[in-house]
Amino acid sequence: MLTWMKRLLAGSAMALAIGATSVMVASPAFADEAKPVAAAAAAAVAAAPALVPNKGDTAWILVCTALVILMTLPGLALFYGGLTRSKNILSVLVQCMFVFALITVLWSLYGYSFAFTEGGAFIGGFDRLFLQGITPDSVAATFSKGIVIPEYVFMAFQAAFATITCCLIVGSFAERAKFSAIVLFVILWFTFSYLPIAHMVWFWPGPDDIKDAASLEAITARAGWLWQKGVLDFAGGTVVHINAAIAGLVGSFVIGKRLGYGKEAMKPHNLVFVMIGASLLWFGWFGFNAGSALEANGSAALAFVNTLLATAAAVLSWSVAEWVHKGKPSMLGGASGCVAGLVAVTPAAGFVGPMGALVIGAAAGVVCLWGVSGLKKILGSDDSLDVFGVHGVGGILGALLTGVFADPALGGTGIWDYVANAAAPDYSIASQLWIQSQGVIVTLIWSGVVSYIAYKLVDMVIGLRVKEDEEREGLDISSHGESAYES
Repeated sequence: MLTWMKRLLAGSAMALAIGATSVMVASPAFADEAKPVAAAAAAAVAAAPALVPNKGDTAWILVCTALVILMTLPGLALFYGGLTRSKNILSVLVQCMFVFALITVLWSLYGYSFAFTEGGAFIGGFDRLFLQGITPDSVAATFSKGIVIPEYVFMAFQAAFATITCCLIVGSFAERAKFSAIVLFVILWFTFSYLPIAHMVWFWPGPDDIKDAASLEAITARAGWLWQKGVLDFAGGTVVHINAAIAGLVGSFVIGKRLGYGKEAMKPHNLVFVMIGASLLWFGWFGFNAGSALEANGSAALAFVNTLLATAAAVLSWSVAEWVHKGKPSMLGGASGCVAGLVAVTPAAGFVGPMGALVIGAAAGVVCLWGVSGLKKILGSDDSLDVFGVHGVGGILGALLTGVFADPALGGTGIWDYVANAAAPDYSIASQLWIQSQGVIVTLIWSGVVSYIAYKLVDMVIGLRVKEDEEREGLDISSHGESAYES
């Protein structure tokens, strides 16, 4: 395993070197031609006062970054751990902690650069490899002209998003995958699915240089492909939830069902952990959604309120639907509804009004309940912790309904016109719904294909699944040599 990983790292380094060399060879006269342009740009920068981050914005995004980290450790870890059988809880906790640490390191080495620097419409460039060029004085653009935050803060905030996205996937094939296989798969998926999708949906150079229609067109042309199309995703409906959910669903099929699935009881072993985990997710999600405004302003306040309202509505709608269908509302149902509402409002948080958020949350509770029951049976998958039923279905629902309730006529914010510095007057629900659909479809296909190839490669190299006797014993003992509960 170690020898294989060394070869992988060496090959990756060589590929990066070849890529950088090819760029330099292809443009031998670039440096000389760029001198007049660089001199003019330097003179313009010298003439304009440097943008200084507001301390309130900086403090707010730092707090939000910590809240998003809390969502993974311990929020998601406890939520997932409680849903497993007692013999597998530590395996899920280890997977969450290790993947979190792994992606954090990879983000600093190359992830941030490929996701959030200029390169192409589908992937970024090499400007921030190993975080080169970033200093305490470096700034990142926000969504308001003339307002910036420290780039280190933006980098860390986005790192927290990448980590929880990768951790979400492991819930689909919990209790049966090799730890080494999970590690290798996550490296491949993060590199070839998360980074391109994040770049396509979220990257743009910022609004500061937009003065007229021509400059707006030029700035937009430098953005990610789906940003150019106008896809609205405030905090990660496509980038985080749909992206991770389809990867997990593919994994549940490729790896196969758990031993005894459909014949043996596989109930959650600790609903108290599930409740605590869901509550921590709700708490941390205020940083996830409201922090995505990148400023301490009205947009952040709107996202905060929408996160509160949509989630509450989803808890009620899931619980009531379960009450009507099964005769009793359950703790598991309430916690699941909580997560469903959080997922669905994520893409919409800063774009829809509070009443729109209530509708989105209420719809998510009912639709995601169907996702983990009816749809799961239709698909025939052993998605262990219902990642696709909640994050996939909820993410798709939220992404599409964003296109509906972002309409100012329905209380939404509309689409901001940076030339007029006002909301565009001509919002079309049908047009935006089609744009949102494109974002959903691209994410499903891209992540699905990348995931399938990555799983197959990992299976060929080290195998995906533990041995039958190890699975029966439980991954806590067989994979990690420890037990959560001593008899």
